[in-house]
Amino acid sequence: MHYDAITFDIQDDIATVTLNRPDVMNALNTQMRAEITDAVSRGGREARVVVLTGNGRAFCSGQDLGDRATAANLDLERTLRDEYVPMLRAIIDCPVPTISAVNGAAAGAGANLALCADVVIATESAFFLQAFTRIGLIPDAGGTWLLPRQMGLAKAMGAALFAEKISARQADSWGMIWEAVSDDAFEQTWKARAAHLAKGPTAAYARVKDVMRASFDNTMDDQLALEAKLQGQCGKTRDFKEGVVAFMEKRPAEYEGR
Repeated sequence: MHYDAITFDIQDDIATVTLNRPDVMNALNTQMRAEITDAVSRGGREARVVVLTGNGRAFCSGQDLGDRATAANLDLERTLRDEYVPMLRAIIDCPVPTISAVNGAAAGAGANLALCADVVIATESAFFLQAFTRIGLIPDAGGTWLLPRQMGLAKAMGAALFAEKISARQADSWGMIWEAVSDDAFEQTWKARAAHLAKGPTAAYARVKDVMRASFDNTMDDQLALEAKLQGQCGKTRDFKEGVVAFMEKRPAEYEGR
């Protein structure tokens, strides 16, 4: 696929998907959603980590409502089902770790796009905004599933009902994201985090993603059985053997990955 609404780059096993409509604060339209879906899927096949970030002062301002006539006639159910779900599933189901490097405002569906990545790193000046009730809607793009799990029900309910900005520092302290870092250190930090994951045992990372998400629906016994099964698979990989040998030899491991 040719990309116009995003840019896509792979270097050192890191696929970087940059939302690239800065004139509209990287608002999501049909084209951008299709391009993100394609690029993340491609990154999952060709790289060892996928990073989502934005160009300009925003990460993503959410759904592009366009002009008043277009907004009033949006078929939101169809748009969510046919365009958002494939994009979100591409990120959630990506076989390699995903990072959202939130460089600025993340609002509405843009906030939940960021939050569906495995790891969210935000610059201090960024914020998250569940803006939906401001225009008579409910949180979508996975927000009603993500927020209670990441923030707890009380904070999630307040975020949805009051539609107030949540600073990156608040998001960090509430457990919404992995970390908030100073603006000066932001780019260096997310690139270092991505490089760390790109050099790691990606077969194990894929199983970490699976087992963590399964825990919400499993009983303790189910989860213990799943842990044993997936750990058994990890124990048969070259990466496990390399990790043990490297530990014994007191040297960095050289992981092969998947």
